[in-house]
Amino acid sequence: MSPRGADETSGVLAVIPARYGSSRFPGKPLAKILGVPLVVRVFERVVTTLPATQVVVATDDERIRKVCEESGIRTVMTSSTCLTGTDRVWEAACQLQAETIINVQGDEPLVRAEDILTVIRGKQANPRHVVNAMCAITDRRDIDSPNVPKVVVNERDELVYMSRAPIPYLKAHGGRAVYRRQVCIYAFSPEELKGFAEHGRKSRLEEPEDIEILRFLDLGIPVRMVEVSGASVAVDVPEDIARVEQLLGIRR
Repeated sequence: MSPRGADETSGVLAVIPARYGSSRFPGKPLAKILGVPLVVRVFERVVTTLPATQVVVATDDERIRKVCEESGIRTVMTSSTCLTGTDRVWEAACQLQAETIINVQGDEPLVRAEDILTVIRGKQANPRHVVNAMCAITDRRDIDSPNVPKVVVNERDELVYMSRAPIPYLKAHGGRAVYRRQVCIYAFSPEELKGFAEHGRKSRLEEPEDIEILRFLDLGIPVRMVEVSGASVAVDVPEDIARVEQLLGIRR
């Protein structure tokens, strides 16, 4: 499939951070999904939006680099001490040139081209905001799961808070709430990304939740959330592989 929106994606670099030593799922980027490594699956989705020359995998592990290079995927080696995927994206961006950097987390094997473009367009429309994707939660398991960050936005779709807990909390019996989850596609300017990385530690809001986007709020950098399709399912733990494979089978 050919990349779309060439004019819109000019000057954009997509970085896929891929760390081998995940605490919840060691070796996750190399986990096979219907026989294809997860990191390769993510790359194949991203290049439906951007040319392969504008996509790079950022890793700290030679096993991941080897698999990527065997698949013709450009890689950048980064430090093993990066605090988060976004810190790893910054290390990669320092070695490359771009006007806008897109972080597509390496655990989003079903991410759609349209959703990546929505984030790119969101950044173009909101150059003073970091942009992150969200979608409605349709599965009760995701509301209750600590692996799924839940999003609260104000009436301007600016991020107020994000939590692994089921928020917003319903005080009144029979009340209604719209639950949204984070989709791990982000857009930054180089300056925003530099400020994030140079903080040098997990911030006050970020640390207890272990949700990296919250560092921008601590730094006073506003985050605009944009609605996407909800087609993507993140692979957080080994059990998610079967869920993704089932969805891939349905879509074939």
